[in-house]
Amino acid sequence: MSDDNLPPERPPGDGGWGADPQLAEAIALFNRGEWYACHDLLEDLWHQCQGPDRQALQGLLQIAVAHLHLERSNLRGATVLLGEGLGRLKPYGNEALGLGLGPLLAAVSRRLQALQQGVDTGDGPLPQLGAPQG
Repeated sequence: MSDDNLPPERPPGDGGWGADPQLAEAIALFNRGEWYACHDLLEDLWHQCQGPDRQALQGLLQIAVAHLHLERSNLRGATVLLGEGLGRLKPYGNEALGLGLGPLLAAVSRRLQALQQGVDTGDGPLPQLGAPQG
């Protein structure tokens, strides 16, 4: 396979993600709680990405799938994937892919802790993914 067939890398903070219609649709699906469709789009992006943002895409993907597991009462699967998604996103701090991650990381941390303690996770909807707060 030649380098001509590889998708372009998008370094963090280059602004390229903000114009990506597939990511915009995945974010809209995430914000509506349409976890399966969100998973499909994020997985496509993850397969295309070869750069440093690949881990952030995978983290969002895992969080979306974790919520699909929660809907299906698979608490073990949800716990594992929330932990893995959180672990992948934490190194980015409060921003990745042109998105503000702080509120999402806090909500996922609370939900993961509740699952690990066997407490009901119905603490309201996740924060919406959107532009970073500045």
